[in-house]
Amino acid sequence: MRIEELESGQAPTPDMLRRTGAAGTEALEAAARIVADVRTRGDEAVRAYSLEFDKAAPEPFRLSREDMQRLVRQVPVRTQELLSRAAARIRSFHERQVQQSWFVTRPDGALLGSRVTPLASVGVYAPGGRASYPSTVLMNAIPAQVAGVRRIALATPPRPDGSIAPVVAAAAHIAGVNDIYAVGGAQAIAALAYGTDEIAAVDKICGPGNAYVTAAKRLVYGDVGIDMTAGPSEVLILADETSDPSLVAIDLLAQAEHDPQAATYLVTTDEELVDEVIEEVERFLNKSPRQEVTKRSIDDNCLVLVCPDLATALLAANTIAPEHLEIQMDQPLELLGLIENAGAVFLGPWTPESVGDYIAGPNHTLPTGGTARFASPLSVDDFVKRTSVLSYSYAALQADAPDIRALAATEGLWAHARAVEVRFETGYDEDGKDEDGAGDEAAEAAEGDEGGYDD
Repeated sequence: MRIEELESGQAPTPDMLRRTGAAGTEALEAAARIVADVRTRGDEAVRAYSLEFDKAAPEPFRLSREDMQRLVRQVPVRTQELLSRAAARIRSFHERQVQQSWFVTRPDGALLGSRVTPLASVGVYAPGGRASYPSTVLMNAIPAQVAGVRRIALATPPRPDGSIAPVVAAAAHIAGVNDIYAVGGAQAIAALAYGTDEIAAVDKICGPGNAYVTAAKRLVYGDVGIDMTAGPSEVLILADETSDPSLVAIDLLAQAEHDPQAATYLVTTDEELVDEVIEEVERFLNKSPRQEVTKRSIDDNCLVLVCPDLATALLAANTIAPEHLEIQMDQPLELLGLIENAGAVFLGPWTPESVGDYIAGPNHTLPTGGTARFASPLSVDDFVKRTSVLSYSYAALQADAPDIRALAATEGLWAHARAVEVRFETGYDEDGKDEDGAGDEAAEAAEGDEGGYDD
C-alpha cells in the first residue's frame, strides 16, 4: 500500500497511478502468434493450445444438450434460484435500454430515420482459472438476448477432465445461450472471430479475460466487434471523517481478492482514517481464504491519496476515472453530480460494490484503466447496430441540389455534383415519374404522416 499526499488542486500523476494497461507487449506478441495459427490451422491449433495451457481439449469442443443438462443438474437448486433471481434483475434493468427504430418526414417529402437491428451472433467469453464466474455469463448474455441477438455462443476454459464448471453451464442455460464451447484463452477468441470447423464465427465478442485474452480481442477487432479491452479490475473509495474504516477496508479487499493485478484506491480528506483503515485491512486479511492473492494486490496496487479538501478529492477521483467508485461520505447523493468519470457509482455505506457484481441489475462489465473518461458500461446498445435511412422526393432533391453542388465543388468531387444534376436532365417530371409513367415508389412511400413514428 502506497500513501501519497496531494496539495490543494493537485491531480494524481501517471507516476502515482502506475497503471499497467490492458495488455502488454509480451501478451500482444504471444496472442498474435496464437491468432495467426488458429486462422491457419483451425481446430488443430485450438486443440494444441488448449492442451498446452488448460491441460484439456475435449472432442468436440461444443457441449451437447445432454452434457449441458447433466451439468445443470449438478448445481444445487438454491444456487439455480439465486442465478434466476439475479438474471431477472439484470433483464429488467436492461429492458429499459431498448431503443426503437424511428423515422420522420419533412414537408418536402424527404423521409429520414434510423433503423435499429440486433447483431446476428455474439460470442461471450467467461474466464476460468482461479474461479468460475457465472455472473459474467449473465451480465454479458442477457443484454444480448434482450437486444434480440439470434445466436449467443459461450467460450469458457475446460477443467482438467474436459468439462466446464456446472454453475457456468447453469448460468448459460438461464441466460439463453445457444452454444457452449469448452475453450479458453486467446485461441478461443481467435476461433470465435474467424471460425473453425467446430466453432462457428460470431459478429462480436464480449466478456473479460486475462492479458492474453484481452490482447487477442484487440488483435481481432475490425474483423469482428468487441466490447472493450479491459485491464485489471479496480475500485476507488471516496471517504472522510464520517466513513466507517471497517467498511472501507473490506470493500478494498473485495476488489483486491479478484486478482493480484487488481487496483484499489482510497481517496480521503481525513488523514487519521488512513491508519484506521490499514489496521482493519490487516484484521480482515488474516481471516481471508484468498489471503495470498488479496495481500499481493493490496501490497502492490493499493494507492491512498490524502487530500486537503473535498475539491481535491473529487479532482483525484475524476482523474483516475475508476471502474467502480464508492462514495462513503455523508450525503453521497449530493456529490453524484460532481462525479464526471466512473464506470459505476455506489452511493452510501449500504451499497458495496458486491451488489453491482451480482444482484442489483446494472451491468458489471465496466470500463477500466481510466477509460471511463470516454467509455460506458456494457449495455443493450452494444448488441445492436443502427442503419441510417434516407428517401428523398423530387421536390426535396430539387431544394437541396444547389447546396449539394456547392459543397461537392468545395471538396473537388465532380461526380457528386453531377449525380444530382443528371437527375434533372433525364426525363423525370416533378411528380417523380419517368417518361414511361412509372411511379417513384420511394417518393410515394415517403408521403403520409409528417411527424415521427416508431418502427
